[in-house]
Amino acid sequence: MAASDWPTHLWIIRHGQSAGNVARDDAELAGVELIDLATRDADVPLSDLGLQQSAALARWFEELPQEQRPEFLFVSPFVRARQTCEAVARALDLDADSVRVDERLREKEFGVLDRFTRHGIHRRFPELAEQRKLVGKFYFRPPGGESWCDVVLRLRSLLEMLRRDAGQRRVAIVAHQVIVNCFRYLLEGLDEQRLLAIDRQGDVPNCGITEYRCEHGNGAGQASMRLVKANLTLPLDRAATPVTRASDQPGGPR
Repeated sequence: MAASDWPTHLWIIRHGQSAGNVARDDAELAGVELIDLATRDADVPLSDLGLQQSAALARWFEELPQEQRPEFLFVSPFVRARQTCEAVARALDLDADSVRVDERLREKEFGVLDRFTRHGIHRRFPELAEQRKLVGKFYFRPPGGESWCDVVLRLRSLLEMLRRDAGQRRVAIVAHQVIVNCFRYLLEGLDEQRLLAIDRQGDVPNCGITEYRCEHGNGAGQASMRLVKANLTLPLDRAATPVTRASDQPGGPR
């Protein structure tokens, strides 16, 4: 078999349900303009259900044969992602050298729209709402924030680092909904239309797993990452833990 600098196995996981997910749902349901959170987004922890989901995810990885488990974990610096990752690291008995926090895996930055609901955006920022509708969410960059393209750009450099530092190893990444979708864009060679079609199908489930395996081509050294399963919720299903799909993003048309 030809050698490759890709990881042999890659799992990309959204964090468990956060207190922010719950607060966003409550705010949207109440029709208020702002989401009620006492901390900055980076410090929002998992909800009680999110802790249960993370525990179920960790047990699922723990039950895999030793030779099929992740060897390295990469994680967003945001608290909710780190709590999810820590549950997996404990279950797999991975030491600190096997867990790397990387700021390129952070949540998409929402700028002036941060914490606003759909109602709040249309009421406070009607021109931005119209611009987003015209430009589309892939290219729209709110003032002080990022577009999906900006997220893709930072993930390109992270993929190069993975190929340099974790080639031929099994790697799990714990991050956020937009990160999961932007990795799909890169690894599957998607374009804007195909990526947004996936996004319209629904939010990435909390603790959902998108799994890739390295597949070798005919030429020497040729390899690529093949999608095995997108948004797998089997760990939660087996543990009879509720599956949640609350959005991380400010309100607006999908």
